[in-house]
Amino acid sequence: MFQNHLLTKSYYSSVVIAPYTAVKLDPANNEYVLPATSATDLVIGVTNELGFTATDVSRGSNVDVVLVGIAQVAAGSAIATPGTRVTINASGQVIAAAPAAGANVQLLGVTLLPASSGDVIPVLLHLSVMQG
Repeated sequence: MFQNHLLTKSYYSSVVIAPYTAVKLDPANNEYVLPATSATDLVIGVTNELGFTATDVSRGSNVDVVLVGIAQVAAGSAIATPGTRVTINASGQVIAAAPAAGANVQLLGVTLLPASSGDVIPVLLHLSVMQG
């Protein structure tokens, strides 16, 4: 339910990435992705339910990244209201966007359900920037 991947693309990665995690392009090689670790990272999408394991890394496998649509994403904190604009925390999980005055954060999208920390929730991916 709530999952509608309109565009998923396969990338390589040299690191383990948990399922339902926001990712960014690797600046050393744009065919690779890394977990996003900051609200200012230029996030491109979210790993699917498989993520990317140590075995995948050693085999040189691909990781599927949802780029457009509704994706399941892990919540890094409680999100009370559906429709909340979200950014990511240091673990690549969504948190409510609340930038300080004059600061910019990258938005991953908007939530479609409320969440407790650790829940996996649907997020309508809509990459943009919010300034506080």
